[in-house]
Amino acid sequence: MPEGDTVWNTARVLERALADRILTESDFRVPRLATTDLTGWAVRESASRGKHLLLRLRHPESDRRLTLHSHLRMDGAWRTYAPGQRWTARPAHLIRVVLRTSEAVAVGYHLHDLALVPTGQESTLVGHLGPDLLGADWDEVEAARRLAAAPTVEIADALLDQRNLAGIGNLYKAETLFLRGLWPWTPVGEVPDLPALVRLARRLLASNRGRWLQTTTGSLRHNEANYVYGRGGRPCRRCGTLVRRAEQGERITFWCPHCQPGPVGGPGRSGVR
Repeated sequence: MPEGDTVWNTARVLERALADRILTESDFRVPRLATTDLTGWAVRESASRGKHLLLRLRHPESDRRLTLHSHLRMDGAWRTYAPGQRWTARPAHLIRVVLRTSEAVAVGYHLHDLALVPTGQESTLVGHLGPDLLGADWDEVEAARRLAAAPTVEIADALLDQRNLAGIGNLYKAETLFLRGLWPWTPVGEVPDLPALVRLARRLLASNRGRWLQTTTGSLRHNEANYVYGRGGRPCRRCGTLVRRAEQGERITFWCPHCQPGPVGGPGRSGVR
C-alpha cells in the first residue's frame, strides 16, 4: 500500500503539472461524479494529508473553492503526461479521472474515495486523522498522546491506526518497531518513550521524500533497502536470525525474534514463516 511518503511525492507531481493552471477539460469515470465539469477552474495547489490526496481548486469568476479528494489505497496511482503523449501507466479501464490543462494531462488510475467537496469542508473527509507525519503541523506530543490513550492495543496495530498518526503503513510500521527493538504484539502501555517512537517513524518517512524507492537502511541496492519488511525467511541484516512473518490483525507483520524478542508462547511465536 502506498504510504505517506509516496502520497506526498504524488502530490508534488500533481503540483508541478497542474498548480496555477486552468483546467481545459475534466473527465470523471465514476458514477457519483460522472456529470461533473471542472472546465475553467484554476488549480490552486496539490496537498497530501497522511495517505489522502487533496487537489484544491478555485473558480476564477465566483471565487468558489472546491477540493478533489482521492485515496490510493493498495492500487491507486496518479500519472502526468504531456498533451498528446500516450497514456501507458495502466489499462484504460482503470482510469477514474482525467484532468487537462494546456500544458499537461493528469490521469488517475484505480483511485478510491473520490469526492468533490467545498474546500471549507475538507474536515469531513480528513478531520478524523491524527497528526500528519509529513505535515507542516506535525505534533509529536499529540501523536504520542493519541497512542497512549489505548494502552492495551498492540503497538503494531496502533501505529497503523490513522486516527493516531497519519501516513504510516505496514513498511514503516515494521521498520520502526525493528529499529526500536519492539516486539509487534507489545501493548502500547508497555512501550517506553512513545515520543521517541513516533519521532523515528517521522524521520524514516521524511528521509524518502522526493524519491520513489523507499529505504530505511540507507541503501538503495536490491534486497538491502529494508531491515525486516518483506524479508520473511531471510537473515536479519543485524544479527543473522531468520526474519519471521505472521498475520497480525488484517496485515502481515515482519520482525526479528532475536532483535525484537517477545514472551515464549505469545502471539506470533508459532505458525510463522
